[in-house]
Amino acid sequence: MESNMPSGKKGTIEKTDKARLEESICMHIFSVSAALVGACATIIGIIQVVIKTGNETTFIDDLVAFNALLFLTSCLLAYWAMRKQGTTRMFQIENIADTIFILGLVLMVIICGIIAIAVTWHHPVAMSLH
Repeated sequence: MESNMPSGKKGTIEKTDKARLEESICMHIFSVSAALVGACATIIGIIQVVIKTGNETTFIDDLVAFNALLFLTSCLLAYWAMRKQGTTRMFQIENIADTIFILGLVLMVIICGIIAIAVTWHHPVAMSLH
């Protein structure tokens, strides 16, 4: 899509498009992270009701709670990036939010694997802290 605009104006349009894309990414990180905080709370509740036996504490509860904090941090940073005026600052904050979000997703997969192994072994005590 060639334009007859001077190069300065064309660069401004490209920056505006990039800023819109980054803002869109921030909105997605914000909304998905918020939803995953709720998913973590649900997982903790399910573990408390279904998997847990007696009064023992499981390290899975702690991992899921830590994961919820990662998603909350990512959510808050994405919101902050959307509220910032300068695009350079927004990109820096958005990159941090993105990194924390990806770490949270990786941890969520690890947690799911641990839960799957514990369920397969039919031994919830495999997740216990003693």
